[in-house]
Amino acid sequence: MQWQGELQGGYLLRRYKRFLADVVLDSGEEVTVHCPNTGAMTGCAEPGSRVWLSVSANPKRKYSMTWELVETASGEAVCIHSALANGLVDEALQAGQISELAGYPNWQREKKLASASRIDFYAPAANGLPECYVEVKSVTLDCGGGRGAFPDAVSKRASRHIVDLCELREQGARVVLLFAVLHVGIQRVTPAAHIDPVYATTLSAAVDVGLELIAYKADISLDGMVLGGSLPVCL
Repeated sequence: MQWQGELQGGYLLRRYKRFLADVVLDSGEEVTVHCPNTGAMTGCAEPGSRVWLSVSANPKRKYSMTWELVETASGEAVCIHSALANGLVDEALQAGQISELAGYPNWQREKKLASASRIDFYAPAANGLPECYVEVKSVTLDCGGGRGAFPDAVSKRASRHIVDLCELREQGARVVLLFAVLHVGIQRVTPAAHIDPVYATTLSAAVDVGLELIAYKADISLDGMVLGGSLPVCL
């Protein structure tokens, strides 16, 4: 996955109203940019942090720049554009690079369920494998010591997705929760029980009935991102 043109560097002044941030560009110009992350962004939105922005040519956009990357206080690159996680996973699935899911030749995005919910990826039964549903969650919360956690804020939506997957599992489908780690300093993933204990409990119960957990970390540069190696998920 490549960025839209060359990223522009700057320094974060503040993030506010969830979707906005003020940045001083390397040129000295102060701009307001779109922040494509609804989470708490703990450790990723400190004033003074080095940031990189993409620039859109769409004249209808109110804010032409989008905040893509940040360098943490410890010098680690993080992609804060959480929606890009699905694109990374899509590329990896189509290329057969996620070993746990490589047996499925055909993947569809945004599979609509009878409940009107949507699951990020779906593959019909193939090669002796049952149909498979995959939900993707991006991980940027660094808890220290290489441990990353999800979610970074209380998320009823994330818990509901687990319930949806469990219902599909009861119907005989294979169900997978894939953590896309967008922080180069994270080496393992855990549920953030200290932030959302309901999510952690729901996840543990789902694993007991057959939910599979896998995690892959993105390789991040100023040229683009690719989904790299797998990481352990620890409950």
